[in-house]
Amino acid sequence: MPKKTKEAFPKIKKIAYEGPDSKNPLAFKYYNEDEKVEGKSMKDHLRFSVVYWHTFRNPLADPFGVGTALRPWDDGTDSVKNAQNRARVAFEFMEKLGAPYYAFHDRDVAPEGASLAASNKNLDAVAKVLKEEQRRTGIKLLWGTACLFSHPRYMHGAATSCNADVFAYAAAQVKKAIEVTKSLGGEGYTFWGGREGYSTLWNTQLKREMDHLAAFLHMAVDHKKKIGFKGQFYIEPKPKEPTKHQYDS
Repeated sequence: MPKKTKEAFPKIKKIAYEGPDSKNPLAFKYYNEDEKVEGKSMKDHLRFSVVYWHTFRNPLADPFGVGTALRPWDDGTDSVKNAQNRARVAFEFMEKLGAPYYAFHDRDVAPEGASLAASNKNLDAVAKVLKEEQRRTGIKLLWGTACLFSHPRYMHGAATSCNADVFAYAAAQVKKAIEVTKSLGGEGYTFWGGREGYSTLWNTQLKREMDHLAAFLHMAVDHKKKIGFKGQFYIEPKPKEPTKHQYDS
């Protein structure tokens, strides 16, 4: 049975549709999930998803100062216990918001360990809570993904890294992330190569980088088929994020 926890937002009830004339700041003015548009409900037209990284992991920092986010339920540690509690709070938030889906990076929901095996163990422990909360609320996983950009090992990319050990580590991390996404009933899996690509044309071979990236994606597809994951794969292009020098020429 899911662990009973104290509400993080006890004064907030489920957000309801109250119409455009409502003065309630915590009410939907135009989104009515049951209203039919061209024979299809708004809920089916607009499959809203709460993304874990912006909503529960972004400290709201900027280049000039530290984060200002206030999250009293978060004890500030990288413990698995804190990550599990955060997951329960996240589902309370999503349930009250009425969002049908959520999405996450592996390192958003669970802390990185001292080794790949330790990181995988942490992810499994938090995924257990995510599955419990999905069953309790009916909220589904839209897609999962692997964070292949925040750790220093990925400073030169993951699939396009010049270091074969980094390529192998990234492949193993994606393998686990796809497996966890499948176990949670995810409808898709996303690839965002935030640090992929060259740093400067003076120290790279673009064809080799592209070949390595293609091989990486083919390996992911092969594993997807091997484990019977039926979800779609998405490749998310985001020019100029987090770097933009590639686009300045």
